[in-house]
Amino acid sequence: MAQVLRMPGVSANATEAVLAEWLVAESAEFAAADALATVETDKALVDVEAEAAGVVLKTLVTPGSQVEVGAPIAVLGGVGEQVDDLAALLRELGVAEESAPVVAERRDVHDQPVERTEPEVDPGSGAPLAEHAAVVEPASVEPEAGPAPATSASANGRPAPSPGRVFASPLARKIARDAGLTIEEIPGTGPRQRVLRRDVDAVLASRRTAPASESAPVASQGVPDDGFEDVPHTRLRRAVADRLATSKREAPHFYVRTTVRVGRLLALRAELNEALDGEVKVSVNDLVVKAVALAHERVPDLNVTWTDDAVRRWHTADIAVAVATDRGLVTPVLRDVGHRSVSSVAGAVPELAGRAREGRLRQEELEGGSITVTNLGMYGVEEFAAIINPPHAAILAVGAVREEPVVQDGSVVPGSVMSLTLSVDHRPVDGVVAARWLAELTGLLERPVRLLA
Repeated sequence: MAQVLRMPGVSANATEAVLAEWLVAESAEFAAADALATVETDKALVDVEAEAAGVVLKTLVTPGSQVEVGAPIAVLGGVGEQVDDLAALLRELGVAEESAPVVAERRDVHDQPVERTEPEVDPGSGAPLAEHAAVVEPASVEPEAGPAPATSASANGRPAPSPGRVFASPLARKIARDAGLTIEEIPGTGPRQRVLRRDVDAVLASRRTAPASESAPVASQGVPDDGFEDVPHTRLRRAVADRLATSKREAPHFYVRTTVRVGRLLALRAELNEALDGEVKVSVNDLVVKAVALAHERVPDLNVTWTDDAVRRWHTADIAVAVATDRGLVTPVLRDVGHRSVSSVAGAVPELAGRAREGRLRQEELEGGSITVTNLGMYGVEEFAAIINPPHAAILAVGAVREEPVVQDGSVVPGSVMSLTLSVDHRPVDGVVAARWLAELTGLLERPVRLLA
């Protein structure tokens, strides 16, 4: 039986989202839990999964459209279901006139307005083609001299794309832009020569294997240089800016700092990696994440968040890890770290970070927790203070491990040390609680065998 698929509420408090790409074409069947479409939120690309097997009877939203949560985006049918009068079905479902329920002008993946084009029409039925046409940006259309040539037919009987028009999925267009490619130079293998992600990947792979002289970009001639370049905000960059500005404005930050001796921690890491024999690779940051969870168990007054009516205390230690991506900062959350082994943490954190950089995190992986761990030690940063990631109550900034003189048994000896700075929201957490928590964390890192208990 036909039913309407509506834009899900993929992000907390969100009223709209961008439908980035259809993953199942019209008239194509799908299985339960198959991804039907990709939706872009402020934090990630989220797949919309099918609740049961069926067939896509009609898509109602063009890729790239910004859509209200709850608005119709497609009509789905049961397995093998066919509809003779699609227009009548749409009227019956109340979506006959809602072919594009957008809330704003169509925008690209960098949140920039793009030119609209009408969908191609099948000359036989007069209906729109199943594959929605992505638009070509105004600057990429070159004027042609002389009269336009007649439209030629493609191998499948449908008209070939008109000259100057290039069809591409939003994801392919984004990858091409980030790589410095123009979409017009990429041969498309999709329907009506639409450029897909695999086409962009193929071009990038060929350039990586080509000689440097062939792949080196040619400097443009005659283009005035104003001395700067404007990089448009991504949706994620804009969201991060708004969130952190709100944090500094509304959350009264205070900071506690300490220096930890990590000689034993480094020795434990080396021993663990030797024992695991390449199965997973334990990093210093993995051990810090585990220690943060155990410190939460010992000082639960820091495992809290602020609400308008109460201080909410969490029963499990869910730890967010800051990950830098091309689109901006993302903080996926690792669940119940206190009850995970160190090897489990070491396997889960890189996997989360990898999917964060690809924009493939699930929405639930971006929510929850009360503290974030952010580490700039790999860049040689010795100490820094971070802005709290709302609604968390704290963020731990981890610096680089460095060799310094330390006092041991009354003598000055070389030692490995690491600086930690805890930024805390003073609304739910008092200074003495933060000090107790940091002391517990220091003890765990300086006597790290307890991380394995």
